[in-house]
Amino acid sequence: MDEHTQIELEAAAFRHLVGFLQEKTDVQNIDLMNLAGFCRNCLSKWYMAAAEERGITLDYEEAREII
Repeated sequence: MDEHTQIELEAAAFRHLVGFLQEKTDVQNIDLMNLAGFCRNCLSKWYMAAAEERGITLDYEEAREII
């Protein structure tokens, strides 16, 4: 698999995960943290960090809204 295709698949999986978490508002962050070791807040921070690595200004609240 070429790198471009891999990135597209990873992005699609990420979008699916975010969509799932947005739909499942009854799932609490603490439950995610206990079961999976990460939560919506972690994803928001990772998203913000990825933006910063690319020179894109994005604050934590903006990242939380996206996630």
